[in-house]
Amino acid sequence: MKYDLETIQFINLFEKKTQTNVKDCFFENGLLIFIVMPGQASKAVGKQGINVKQLASLINKKIKIVEFNENPIRFIKSYIAPITAEDITAENDVIFIKASSTKDKGMLIGRDANRLNHLKKITQKYYPNVKDIKIV
Repeated sequence: MKYDLETIQFINLFEKKTQTNVKDCFFENGLLIFIVMPGQASKAVGKQGINVKQLASLINKKIKIVEFNENPIRFIKSYIAPITAEDITAENDVIFIKASSTKDKGMLIGRDANRLNHLKKITQKYYPNVKDIKIV
């Protein structure tokens, strides 16, 4: 992984402000996403989201915090939040996400399947054995 200077500065600021460890940081559709180590998401968010609010206003960008997990299903569940999936299952290196409504299904897929493709790319980065993600 190679980060540019701006991303390194965001990671340093985030870690200093939240007292957590960042595993990864990247931009997606104008959203700055921080992947934090397991068990540190609530600490990173802060009471009533105070850390996220302060950082977002300080750097003038929207922020999302995702908790990393060794289990790809739990990671995906954390990544797609606040969208709730009815069920997430894995079969033969393919992960199936069952959306609870057509609105949630549309939000998971995104315009021109942008969100789905990004989710696939991030999931395959951490879990190379996952070949595909399907929304059902």
